[in-house]
Amino acid sequence: MTELTILVPTRGRPENLARLWQAFVDTCEFETRLVALVDNDDPELPAYQQLADRLSEEPMFRMGIGPRLRLGPTLNAAAPKWAARARAVGFMGDDHLPRTVGWDGRYLAELERLGTGLVYGNDLIQQAALPTQVAMTSDIILATGQMVPAGALHLWLDNAWLALGRALDAISYLPDVVVEHLHPIAGRADWDAGYQECNADALSDADRAVFGQWREHELPRWVQQIKEYERG
Repeated sequence: MTELTILVPTRGRPENLARLWQAFVDTCEFETRLVALVDNDDPELPAYQQLADRLSEEPMFRMGIGPRLRLGPTLNAAAPKWAARARAVGFMGDDHLPRTVGWDGRYLAELERLGTGLVYGNDLIQQAALPTQVAMTSDIILATGQMVPAGALHLWLDNAWLALGRALDAISYLPDVVVEHLHPIAGRADWDAGYQECNADALSDADRAVFGQWREHELPRWVQQIKEYERG
């Protein structure tokens, strides 16, 4: 069983995915798997397929191609499958970049200490305030059947991870583990069509509403399911 699998939904940025994979090669301490999740209608699909062909002999790189569901539903569709195959499952965007050598080992050690829980590093933008990238023990996903609140398309997912970790009293921030977020909000990327779409006010408002409903009604049930799974 793989120790850690990182899910990376990606659209329109095959060059970012190639950059992220190289960062895994340069910084991972363990055999940490990167699973790229690509839309079958992506205009850049041929470039993604060329990258997958080039990395076909790499056992820790996998690519899944499927219908476009948007970020949150894509994670929920993929996470249970990979949680059954790894001790921990995480998320990074195609605009994250691990900088700290051995970041995966630090994540795994902290999750081992927590037993059940979540961990995140320093993205150099939100830092402790939000886990814009995260790893969690697989039992969380297996207990709830989800990685993020159902219905949230892109935003407020990190708020949900933070709320879940606090509700479990089992979330750790590692300030010296840098997983940089190369986001246009910090001037580290251009505002391409993907960023403009997912940061639109209407989507943000809708996802905020989903998060609020989840926090009030679903979060207590998630915590109960996770605790019962631990005991079982």
